[in-house]
Amino acid sequence: MKILAIGLVSARGLVRDRTNVFFVILFPLLLVLVLGTAFGGSYQPRLGIVDADRGALSQRLVEGARQAAYLRVELVPDERTLRADVEHGRLQAGLAIPAGYERALRAGGRPVLRQFARQDLDAQQIALAVRGAIARELQTARAARFAQREARITFDQALGIASSTSAALPRVTVTSETTGTPLLPQTLGRYDLGASSQLILFVFLTSLTAASGIITGKRLGVARRMLATPTPVRVILAGEAAGRMAVAVAQGLIIMLGSALLFGVRWGDPLGAAAVLLMFSLVGSGAAMLVGSVLRTEQQAIAVGLFLGLGLGALGGSMAPLEVFSPPVRIAAHFTPHAWASDAFAELVRRGGGLADVLPQLGVLAAFAAVLFALGTWRLRRTLT
Repeated sequence: MKILAIGLVSARGLVRDRTNVFFVILFPLLLVLVLGTAFGGSYQPRLGIVDADRGALSQRLVEGARQAAYLRVELVPDERTLRADVEHGRLQAGLAIPAGYERALRAGGRPVLRQFARQDLDAQQIALAVRGAIARELQTARAARFAQREARITFDQALGIASSTSAALPRVTVTSETTGTPLLPQTLGRYDLGASSQLILFVFLTSLTAASGIITGKRLGVARRMLATPTPVRVILAGEAAGRMAVAVAQGLIIMLGSALLFGVRWGDPLGAAAVLLMFSLVGSGAAMLVGSVLRTEQQAIAVGLFLGLGLGALGGSMAPLEVFSPPVRIAAHFTPHAWASDAFAELVRRGGGLADVLPQLGVLAAFAAVLFALGTWRLRRTLT
């Protein structure tokens, strides 16, 4: 019971500060959102269309835009809403079909369509798809007017002939193929990659910066006063370790559950993901024990924690996938526990592995945790006694 009491007091000291709550809970999820929105892979850019004409030809144009497989078309009620949605980023681009669009095409005129787009790559791709759809409809309308004039039939009859003739013409088919093995699977969700990397980064970073609580306890003499009671040193050490461990596991679970509920992140096999989180939390807790036992002031703990947490995270693949590293850098990255945790999550999330598939990574993480805990408890025991 004393171990749990000491651990609870240690963990409560961290979450009592509201700034810590923000950086432990909200900031990781915010970064998952930002990274997924900016660099996420498999998702469809959104095109909003306002169909003020509501005619047969405007419907053909909308359906032509829907034919782009990488594009998701949404109907918007009016142009004002369309402009606001593009400005606020809910839509990547927008197209406004004016009233009288069909009448102008039937009469051989040139209707004016308004297009709204953001300044990014998605908007440029959408613009190409929209221009292609408009060009096809204009060509079909010109062919229909020519057939109407030459065959002396109605425009609707000529449009049907032009459409069937256009559908029967041979088309150019473009097939893209990735040579070799793709770095990331096409089925990877938009937020899947960023969620696992941010979990690894922040669990370790928070554990290191939370080492300042150990230093505060030493500075205030809390541990020495506990030693004056019938409390063995091993109980105090186990309580401090339990407090660090509780914070790390709680933060990891919040990132996992929050990203799954808010962004639909897939973590793969639940048992495998829980095992990786638990083992990496042990690594972070052991590192916190070592840092807290060596340094003398809280400011030193925060500075060293930020330096080691960000530095090891960058080297270990928490800021860029290990797949993009060169072979020598990838070898150096595996001297950090982050790289082994990244490999484990990659096996679970990207390759559909299970608990048995990540046992090698779990074994290496267990070795990291054992070494860090051994050094941390040995040094802290000497400091307390």
